[in-house]
Amino acid sequence: MSLSNSDLASKKTMIKTEMTSGDNSVGFLGDPYLSTDSTLQFFTGALVVLPVFLQAPWAHFNPLSACLFSIFIVLAGALLGLLGGDRWFNVGSLLVGVSGSWLGGSLYWGWLREYPVLHIPVEAVALPIALIGIFTRWRLGAVFYVACLLGTALTDLLMVLTGVMKNWPDVVQASLQDAPEILHLTALQLVNFRAICLLIIAATLIGFVAYRLRKRATLDDSDGSIWIVASAALSTTLWVDGLFLVTAFFQPRLSGLI
Repeated sequence: MSLSNSDLASKKTMIKTEMTSGDNSVGFLGDPYLSTDSTLQFFTGALVVLPVFLQAPWAHFNPLSACLFSIFIVLAGALLGLLGGDRWFNVGSLLVGVSGSWLGGSLYWGWLREYPVLHIPVEAVALPIALIGIFTRWRLGAVFYVACLLGTALTDLLMVLTGVMKNWPDVVQASLQDAPEILHLTALQLVNFRAICLLIIAATLIGFVAYRLRKRATLDDSDGSIWIVASAALSTTLWVDGLFLVTAFFQPRLSGLI
């Protein structure tokens, strides 16, 4: 039985629709990880929070193993980026960026924690590599590292301006029994008009910059993920600093500094 021209046309349309639907399904299942704004923001925020409450205590009690763990992180990220294809590249790139932050933090909190003036220089140990990485396909991890370093620098500057930086050596040198009380007393120094105004101004500025970076991501289709990572890293720094301050007031043992 032969088909009319109209039947043939309908048949072709049905086949084309099925093929298109199948391609979309495969494309959806094969989308790169962290390719959506929400997942990228969440993953970036998680990678900012983790070192604050895990790395510092680990480096304090066993600095060598904490430093060596940065090798594991960079190898895991590099292997995911190089061997995992496009689907895993974003994850790998971010892990490579985390390895730089982890190394700098481990070096500082492991052996130099008593010297606040060395905090940013040591944390910036991977900065030259990150600045070069911004101009490569690994720029997602490089931007993550630079944004985290900027957030840390702003936090240290705020500690200097509010006058609590001078108590830093006393807190980290104190015994486990005395450190919580010293940290709590240090936090109480922030309960004054000048310090509160500085905290509000800093929080507003960081929040505004993070918001502008997030808006930039919607305007830049090619590099939108970079702006999202930078925005998430800075905004998470704001939330982490707020959480750190709250724990210093009520549960200083959980602050991660002790």
